[in-house]
Amino acid sequence: MSNLIEKLPRLAILGAGFSFVAGVFVFGFAYFTVSIPDPNAYVNSQSTIIQYADGSEIGRIGSENRTVVTLAEIPVQVRNAVMAAEDRSFYSNRAFSPTGIARAVWNNLRGGSLQGGSTITQQYAKTAFLTPERSIQRKIKELVIAIKLENQFTKDQILENYLNTIYFGRGSYGVQTASQVYFGTTVDQLTTAQSAVLASILRSPGLYDPGFKKENLPRLEKRFTYVIDGMVKADWLDAEVAKKIKFPVINPRVTSGALAGPKGYVISWVEHELNKLGFTDEQLLVGGYIIKTTLVKDAQEAAVAAVNKEAPTKAPENLHIGLVAIKPGTGEILAMYGGKDYLKYQFNAATQGIASGGSSFKVFALVAALEQGIPLSSIWNGDSPKVYDDGIGRPYVVNNYGGETWGNTTLLNATIHSVNTIYVPLGIKAGVEKVVDVARRAGIPESVEMIASPSVSLGSSSPHVIDLANAYATFAAEGVYAKPFIINEVQGPNKGILYQGRIQAQEVFRKDVVADLTYALNQVTIKGTAAVVGARLNRPAAGKTGTSNDNASAWFNGYTPEVAASVAFYRDNATESLNGIGGLNSVTGGSFPARIWAEFVKGYLSKAPVQEFPPASNIGGTEPLNFINAVPQMDPALIPPSPTPTPKKKR
Repeated sequence: MSNLIEKLPRLAILGAGFSFVAGVFVFGFAYFTVSIPDPNAYVNSQSTIIQYADGSEIGRIGSENRTVVTLAEIPVQVRNAVMAAEDRSFYSNRAFSPTGIARAVWNNLRGGSLQGGSTITQQYAKTAFLTPERSIQRKIKELVIAIKLENQFTKDQILENYLNTIYFGRGSYGVQTASQVYFGTTVDQLTTAQSAVLASILRSPGLYDPGFKKENLPRLEKRFTYVIDGMVKADWLDAEVAKKIKFPVINPRVTSGALAGPKGYVISWVEHELNKLGFTDEQLLVGGYIIKTTLVKDAQEAAVAAVNKEAPTKAPENLHIGLVAIKPGTGEILAMYGGKDYLKYQFNAATQGIASGGSSFKVFALVAALEQGIPLSSIWNGDSPKVYDDGIGRPYVVNNYGGETWGNTTLLNATIHSVNTIYVPLGIKAGVEKVVDVARRAGIPESVEMIASPSVSLGSSSPHVIDLANAYATFAAEGVYAKPFIINEVQGPNKGILYQGRIQAQEVFRKDVVADLTYALNQVTIKGTAAVVGARLNRPAAGKTGTSNDNASAWFNGYTPEVAASVAFYRDNATESLNGIGGLNSVTGGSFPARIWAEFVKGYLSKAPVQEFPPASNIGGTEPLNFINAVPQMDPALIPPSPTPTPKKKR
């Protein structure tokens, strides 16, 4: 034991020596294997172009928000402010800060993030040539590239490239664009105070840009003082002059640029989908890719025009309108409307928000019933209210909209008029588990919670707009489900194909079942809750309205043989009522959503020949079947007294 103790110092020395040798080897290997691309490749990099399916341009990502200027065009006080903020000894130091590297590595070994101590040369190496990965390996690459940059380029060249590549927030890359965005002027006209503000913000725009968050202003003012003091200490600014410098006025964030308006939601969703395919934000900013989407220009323009024409005026700020259109049988997204202005509200109502589906889900109960041979001609009782077991022994009170009572009527008529007190027992008779299964097969993803209870037929679940659009596209394709996608092709800067989208489809419903469903939904648009659709279109359409309890959401989901689309209205808080919007006491699916849907389809298909739906199959024959007492009701006496209002019909 004593011998081991005596050997410990020697072992420690040997271990340290081995670690040193290993470290030297790793660094040496990295130095000879890591090369730097042409620095101008980043500064003068190409935009990524996003296109419609026909090759026409939607928008761009990347270098359109960068204007390159020479160092001579950048005033000395701008350069000095940046160095005071980021690297005061830039012109005299080495490519890297040893203490900064040591601190970063130590922090990483302790499980923290890699950070701190980077010189301007290191920052440029990281920004221009590396991914945002936080690891020791990436830090070694950064170090090697920084050393090679300093060996190959002058300090002036490195500073010039850095000032043309660094991100200042608000979509601006480089000091020239930042000058215009924050102060409405070119870089050569910046004052010392304005220069200090830009130098302060570039450290972290999300933390310092007051236009992003009001609470950023105190942080920015504190860092502004730090930069001015640093310029004084470095003898770049006279102390007496510094005392007279006041914090400047910063321009508010403006809603203009590549992502302004409705197209910003499309571009951001395309970026999101590209990220899922492995293309990073950094690559998209500078890679010169050509992204061909599935979007059809006529469809996209028709979607925007329909919302602009039919959306309510003087609507509350937190009203969201989402629209997604999908090509039946292929899953290709033809159009997407996520909001009015992406720069004002970066929340995609078509893909991010969720809202109660309401009676949009009745189609799943109807398909479950048809699959079991329950025909459209079957007779049900539509009196209101009724009470059912909620599945766990509690009374579930069901009302029709406005207390309407329908007596004994066919399932077809119950679909046309969206009769709740028929669709709840229909779902129970078909099996609430079967209703959930139909919804999943149609395209409602597992991420949308659905509970197999009597309320599932009335849309107690909350999907995204894209989810219901795709489910209805399955019915439009006569029972063929296709996974939705928006990226059709990615080309590299040399026009080589880097990614090719593909159709992923399978038949999930019998054609005869879907034919009867389509017949019923076609009647909804002719003489039912969505009669406005039939009145506005000169072609066959099928669809279903959906209005949730307390009027918290309103939907219209429908299709023609050529296109399926969903339109939804809801507010920030998915339970906040739509009552009163657009002057309507109640915003139902048959009001604004159905009108927007009809205008969209009319505009998109204005030049297309009329296609007909397949004829009904008449599952179960034409003889009416009596299902009036098929599902026993609970005793109305079991309804507990409650001061809460009775839920309205979902329609």
